[in-house]
Amino acid sequence: MPTFLIERDLPGAAKLSAEELQDIARKSCSVVDSLGVAYTWHHSYVAGDKIYCVHETDNADTVREHARRGGFPADHVVEVAAVIGPGTADG
Repeated sequence: MPTFLIERDLPGAAKLSAEELQDIARKSCSVVDSLGVAYTWHHSYVAGDKIYCVHETDNADTVREHARRGGFPADHVVEVAAVIGPGTADG
């Protein structure tokens, strides 16, 4: 199943409280449960004025539907082509 990176513009994201982040996470999980398709939210990074999310599902339209239902921005949605890390250098 494809993995997607979602860039969400959210001014002040890095200043959100633990409670606000918990509310966002609860809403996201609720929407995932309601989609009726295979969908996994792996994790998100909160940095500066953005939230970067890693989701796995059938296509980008499903990612956008998750965002629409949750009231989340989904400013850029891209499919991951490859994953590399330090071990990649070893061949």
